[in-house]
Amino acid sequence: MKSNSKLLVKKLLWVALVVLSVPVSALDKPKTMEDMWQIIQAQQKQIDDMKANMGADTSKVTVANIQEPENKAAASNAPSSETKVATSNVKNLERKTDILSQEVEKLRTNLAIPEEAKYKSAYGLGPAASKVYGVGKGLSIGGYGEGSYSAKVDDKGSKNDSADMKRIVLYAGYKFTDRILFNSELEFEHGSTGPGKGGEVSVEFASLDFLMNTKANVRAGLVLMPMGFVNLIHEPVFYFGNNRPEVERYIIPSTWREMGAGLFGAITPSLTYTAYVVNGLDASKFTSDGIRSGRGGGGEAKADNFGYVARMDYVPAVLPGVTVGGSAYVGNSGQNNTSLNKVDAFTQLYETHVQWKYRSLEFRTLGSWGFIDDAGTLSAKNAKTIGSQNYGWYSEAGYDVLPLFWENTTQYLAPFFRYERLNTMAKAPTGYNVDLTKDWEIFQVGLQYKPIPNVVIKADYRNYVAKQGLLPDDFNLGFGFIF
Repeated sequence: MKSNSKLLVKKLLWVALVVLSVPVSALDKPKTMEDMWQIIQAQQKQIDDMKANMGADTSKVTVANIQEPENKAAASNAPSSETKVATSNVKNLERKTDILSQEVEKLRTNLAIPEEAKYKSAYGLGPAASKVYGVGKGLSIGGYGEGSYSAKVDDKGSKNDSADMKRIVLYAGYKFTDRILFNSELEFEHGSTGPGKGGEVSVEFASLDFLMNTKANVRAGLVLMPMGFVNLIHEPVFYFGNNRPEVERYIIPSTWREMGAGLFGAITPSLTYTAYVVNGLDASKFTSDGIRSGRGGGGEAKADNFGYVARMDYVPAVLPGVTVGGSAYVGNSGQNNTSLNKVDAFTQLYETHVQWKYRSLEFRTLGSWGFIDDAGTLSAKNAKTIGSQNYGWYSEAGYDVLPLFWENTTQYLAPFFRYERLNTMAKAPTGYNVDLTKDWEIFQVGLQYKPIPNVVIKADYRNYVAKQGLLPDDFNLGFGFIF
């Protein structure tokens, strides 16, 4: 019996030694779910090894088996010093097990709610909109906001200056599993939705993603149309100026979203794509300013016709920081409308873009062209001239000057310049005249300052030139943030 007791004590001491020798790194907070699983698997292997070495006899030893003697007779059978050591080690093992259990629970919580936000774009969405892709599981919250003061320079004293809390946006996502997640953007515009305030609350996008593999994933719901720069990434810290480029407001309407479904993924690490089938535009709402008012927006949008949109982006490895790409939208927009004589109103929109980010330099250029069939019928029915063709393009460049004076700074200060040319009525239908007030040039200069990467302060001046008529210049001062 004594030899068995000594053997049992040795085994328990070995178990305690194994637990106490767990490396400190194993208790470090993992950064990903994979890290946590590696720790759990290592601990499980240690547990299996302990069970194999302890044998069947150790399963009979518990703290409950070791009790204080009730009388002197029992005292003669009291545990020996070796057994007391074993008891102490069992208690120590229990304590270590409790600590490990608590640490695992903390790790699980930290994976669901990271202590530090990581801003990284995923699947073409803005960094704040992409937060749900980075969580292990469960709820993800992000957002952005922007406000500005705008002063009209050529208004000759009329009261056209304004201060506006343009928008406060909440991103809410939920990761059900590693392969299924929900993502959404809820927007509150212009500070209020009360009578006469002009504000509104809207869902900018809300979709389910089914992540199957790198090359082909499925998205369904209210989706952002994958065209241009700003329609997908419209968080204020990621574009120059207080206002989005006019080409990406009128020619490519932002924020353009429709109900639909489709595929997205990476054909190669350098070549990505997105393709959707969506409800079509509503040609009965087209204006001389283009297709912008014909968007469905997910609000009981007409769907007798469908639209088809696709985008591709290429990031060549031999040209660091360069992205080239393009997108196309086609589809009928008549929506079986009897007031439009059920015309098809086949609508086409194409765009191509180039972006180059090299050290402190940021450069973008984008061009877009649109075509609307049956523009003559639409003009007659809508009692306004609707262009059968439109176009727009712009180029912009900014340079962060702070690294020239302060190496390794995380702050950002960039003067920038943007030139835009757009015409929403490049060609009028037969029997109608081109409206030259729709042919614009815009010269813009400004300054962009980021004290930290997710907060920006902006100032800019825009000079408008129209082929006919006068448009007031404006000075804009504002701020923006993401979280």
